[in-house]
Amino acid sequence: MTPAEIAAPTPTPEAEASEAAVNVQPPPMLEGTNLPLLPENINPLVEEPVGAAEGLRDVVSAQNETAAGLIETLDAAALTLGETRVSLWDAVVVMLVIIAIIIAAWLFSKLSHGLLARITRLDPSQRLLSEKLLSVGVWAIAILVGIDLLGIDLTAFAIFSGAFGLAIGFGLQKTFGNLIAGIILLMDKSIKPGDVIAVADIAGNETFGQIQKIGIRAVSITTRDEREYLIPNENLMVNQVENWSYSSKNVRMQIPVGISYGCDIDQAEKLMLEAAKSCRRVLEAPPPTVWLQKFGDSSVDFTIHCWIRDPEDGVGNVKSEVLKNLWHLFQRDGIEIPFPQRDLNLRNNEQFEQLIAAISQRIGRSEADTGDGAEKGDKKA
Repeated sequence: MTPAEIAAPTPTPEAEASEAAVNVQPPPMLEGTNLPLLPENINPLVEEPVGAAEGLRDVVSAQNETAAGLIETLDAAALTLGETRVSLWDAVVVMLVIIAIIIAAWLFSKLSHGLLARITRLDPSQRLLSEKLLSVGVWAIAILVGIDLLGIDLTAFAIFSGAFGLAIGFGLQKTFGNLIAGIILLMDKSIKPGDVIAVADIAGNETFGQIQKIGIRAVSITTRDEREYLIPNENLMVNQVENWSYSSKNVRMQIPVGISYGCDIDQAEKLMLEAAKSCRRVLEAPPPTVWLQKFGDSSVDFTIHCWIRDPEDGVGNVKSEVLKNLWHLFQRDGIEIPFPQRDLNLRNNEQFEQLIAAISQRIGRSEADTGDGAEKGDKKA
């Protein structure tokens, strides 16, 4: 024996057993489960896509046997797609959680909007922008919280990801575009609630309306005749927009007036200014003015320029009031509003000569008959 073998201690049975226990490794586990990787466990298990349904089922079953039986009945009605099992109980749990999340998000949005309304330092456009951003954030968080509460395994729905991506790409691109356009309009402050802008209908007739609401998809505009136009946000951002109250709500109106050539134009101009100044909604500064536009075919044409500050209350009623006042003033001072005057020129041709001759003969016969009747009357007398 060598000296090393003589010096080494002889291992005892207890030490050998301890060393063997230390060197033993646990068997490998089946991925995604707590089962050992044994031949009988190699077959893949059916996965539950909604983890919250199983936990809720265990809790309710422990509290009430009747509810447990009902849950077992609902859970028995299931549909298996590959490795995924979806039961009627899973659908019920998902619906309940979705309803609860929607109600909670709606209540929180209303509460936050009420708090923003109390902040007086924000103008209407800033308040609306804050409300929209807050709403988007609230609903995004609600969706994430709902997925977390349900314990949904999103990989189970991977088969639908391609179709969902195509739906967003083709079907919802306008919706997302209008959403971003509405946020940009509010940040730019070029369009805001209360502004008065010019709009055109399908026939091309232009009118004006006041912006009532800037929504996620469209802007709501109400005209004076209570017609409501819904214009997509993208159209207002891309196309040219006539905003009457962008930097100032002052709007200048132009009212055309014509008088006869035989009238005193200086007196007529004074009456036009008086008619404009007597209108309640016409501003004193800047004051109304009268311009001589042209010498027309039948009249001397003027234009009355006057300013108003409340275009949302209408412009046609102001024009009507000014013209009514001017009518009474013209009647009082004898200023004539002329009728159209036309010169009629007839060409000399054969048919025209025949017409003249026939008319002359008829007139001659009528005069002769009248003369004969008068003579007979005199003889009888």
